[in-house]
Amino acid sequence: MDKQKIFCIILLILSVVAIVYACIFPLATWIVYLIAIVFIPGFVLALGLLTMAKPRKEDAEERVKEPFTGY
Repeated sequence: MDKQKIFCIILLILSVVAIVYACIFPLATWIVYLIAIVFIPGFVLALGLLTMAKPRKEDAEERVKEPFTGY
């Protein structure tokens, strides 16, 4: 596993634990806001990086030459 994938898995697990903890236990309001501001975007980022499309072997070289063809 590469470092980015390990980091994303750790961030995903931390985010889920923090969000579930804030939902179950009564915390101070500022702590809930902190969890919402930091860990919800972290969850979305980690999930997005983990599920990002990987190019097939035959398409990898073509994507390097022309990475964006979305017009």
